[in-house]
This record gives sequence, structure tokens and C-alpha cells, in this order.
Amino acid sequence: MARRSLSKEVEDIREKLGNHPIVLVGLMGAGKSSIGRRLAEKLEIPFVDADHEIEVAADKTISEIFADHGEAYFREGERRVISRLIENGAQILATGGGAFINEETRRIIDSHGISVWLKADLPLLMKRVLKRSDRPLLQTEDPAAIMRKLMDQRYPLYAKADITVESKDVQHTQMVNEVIKVLAKWPGWERLSNATH
Repeated sequence: MARRSLSKEVEDIREKLGNHPIVLVGLMGAGKSSIGRRLAEKLEIPFVDADHEIEVAADKTISEIFADHGEAYFREGERRVISRLIENGAQILATGGGAFINEETRRIIDSHGISVWLKADLPLLMKRVLKRSDRPLLQTEDPAAIMRKLMDQRYPLYAKADITVESKDVQHTQMVNEVIKVLAKWPGWERLSNATH
């Protein structure tokens, strides 16, 4: 029964989504790419990773962009790439941790799609991010302190997202189902149907 009602919810979401993207926001390690890929599969729409698209556009890794040009330059490129990607209609768009902090990017996301904050606590984020060495902001003696600082700075802004889903240490499928349930009950679909797209 749970499965059948979920497929009904998936159908409803796809119908209401029309030509609008679902944009995943949150800190590195929150699961935007891994959950986003599976969510896109379930909704049968494309999955796009903004960080990957930035690297393709710049022909450099994000670490190289940070090293060569600094964070401000990266953020400007990120804003341009997200503005372009969001025009591509229905998709799951996973954004980098700092993207939603930019006011203009937030405005663009808000006027074109639904933002979903995958909110995770510090122990879970640290468990995940320490598995990878390509996080330019964490190349430091005390990555947990940096992460705490980022949470303090960014969580109030992530809280402006349309929907918040607690990212838990469970199987990705379970998280995807959770996102689908919350999306299906979202009261803002009407606003979306009146949006500019």
C-alpha cells in the first residue's frame, strides 16, 4: 500500500512540477548529489549537478578555480551557471553549499522552481565530508570548526528554502521517499503554477 500511494504522489508531483526545476540546497555532505540522482530517477526527470557544470564551463576543478581565482570569482561563475541551468525546465538541480547564500541566486531559484533544503547535523556531515579530499573550504587543521562556522552562517539562509527535509543517516531510498512525501504535501504548488516559467 505504501508503495502504491508513493507512486500516486510521484505522479502528482510530476504533473504539478510542469516545466519547473527542483533545486536541492544545503551544506556539503548533506546528500544533494546522491539523493538528487535517485530522486530524478524516481520522478523520471534529468539530474544536473551544478558543481560539475561549473567545472565543465571553466575546464577546471572547483579546487583549482578556488586556488587560481578565489572564492568571489567562483561564486560569480556559480551564479551564472545556475541562472543558465534553471532555464532548462523540469530537472533535479543539486547546487554547491554556497550557492543559495547568494541573494540573486536565491531570487532566481525562487522565481523558477522549488528549493529543498537537505538539513543535516554536524556529526553526519563530518562523517560524509571526511571521506573526500576535494573540498576546498575544508583544507584546514580543523575541518569541524569550519563546518560549524558554515552552519552558523548558512543555516539561517537555507531556512528560506521552500521545503526543509532532515537528512538522516539512512539508506538513500528512504531519504528519497521522505523528500517525495514532503513535496507532495507542499502547499506552494499554486505559487509555482503562477511563476514566470
